[in-house]
Amino acid sequence: MKKLLVIAAILAVLAVLALVGWRVYRKIAEAEGLNRRGGVVVAVVAEPVRRQTIRDVAEFTGTVLSRSQFVVAPKVPGRLEKLLVNIGQAVSNGDLIAVLDSEEYAQQAAQAGAELDVSQANLTDCRSSLDVAGREFQRAKELREQKVAAEADLDEAEARYRAAEAKYQVAEAQIKQKQAALNAAKVRLSYTRIHATWQDGDGARLIAERFVDEGAMLRANDPIVSVVDVSSVIAAVHVIERDFPAVRVGQTATVVTDAYEDRRFTGLIVRKAPVLKEESRQARVEIEIPNVDGLLAPGMFVRALIEFDAHEDTTVVPLAALVRRGGRQGVFLADTKAMLARFVPIKVGIVSGEAAEVLEPKLAGMVVTLGHHLLEDGGSIRLPEVKPAADEQPTTRASKATGRGPGGSHP
Repeated sequence: MKKLLVIAAILAVLAVLALVGWRVYRKIAEAEGLNRRGGVVVAVVAEPVRRQTIRDVAEFTGTVLSRSQFVVAPKVPGRLEKLLVNIGQAVSNGDLIAVLDSEEYAQQAAQAGAELDVSQANLTDCRSSLDVAGREFQRAKELREQKVAAEADLDEAEARYRAAEAKYQVAEAQIKQKQAALNAAKVRLSYTRIHATWQDGDGARLIAERFVDEGAMLRANDPIVSVVDVSSVIAAVHVIERDFPAVRVGQTATVVTDAYEDRRFTGLIVRKAPVLKEESRQARVEIEIPNVDGLLAPGMFVRALIEFDAHEDTTVVPLAALVRRGGRQGVFLADTKAMLARFVPIKVGIVSGEAAEVLEPKLAGMVVTLGHHLLEDGGSIRLPEVKPAADEQPTTRASKATGRGPGGSHP
């Protein structure tokens, strides 16, 4: 009798253990998301497939440069006597910028002028001597023809004439030499008055930097100030190899900067480097931007948005809906009547911001954007119930097409 009770107790314990093990197994199966074999319903979030315009916009980072910039420097050494401009001051083409001490150069010009006067007086004397020698030579020729003068007298008169003629020619050459020396001295004297001059346009420009102060001793070509033209500026950006073929001269670009977050500047691509640098695999692209208000300053960090393509009224799904199953990219279409999810492979076009274009196949309905990592094709789903407030007005979700981020990126 006791043995039967023991056996019954053991069987009861085994039955309880088997029941507990079965329940644990079911819990584990549910936790692992075996929704198809175990009948687990996955809670998901779904959003509608939309028809809208999507743009392929790349974003590149770069720096603002002045359209032109040059340094004003003296052509001759000297002490800086006056500096007539300062940083930020506007200057016009030909304005006087600085004055060097000119006393030494004025003395050189005066000495060159005096030497020219001496040469001119010498030329006058040589001309008189040449006239006298010429008359004597002519008289000697006439006397020799009359057999009055000897042959030696004629030769002597001719030699004196030729010598006077040579001296006259030397005096003429000296005049030219002294005149050139005077002109050079005057030019050096003029170099003590330093002007800002340029060739491309007559609009005002700005003093960007000041390198010296009054009283400084300058050598030739020592910088005094730099002058910039910011009536329009250049945004220099670098594009990667993948985007290089899509960038073309003449394209419009939108430029933004942190200094003016609520402002967008429109520019035009004016130059594109024909080569990519081997170290970075990037090519320089220059965007010219009108700067009438003078808001953009050289050295600013900017982001340039360049639109490569745009598709109007195309099928778009949220980027979060894209998943991969079996090595294929696709989305889970939510059947809101049967409450099932069906995996549909798709061909993706433009990816912009949080949206992706679907080229193939044609889609409509709702796509799963959250919870699809637990789904398999044909899995059961549960959508959240959203009860809008009585006074809530229906709203429309706007789609925002943004750039790819620094350097740009394709799907």
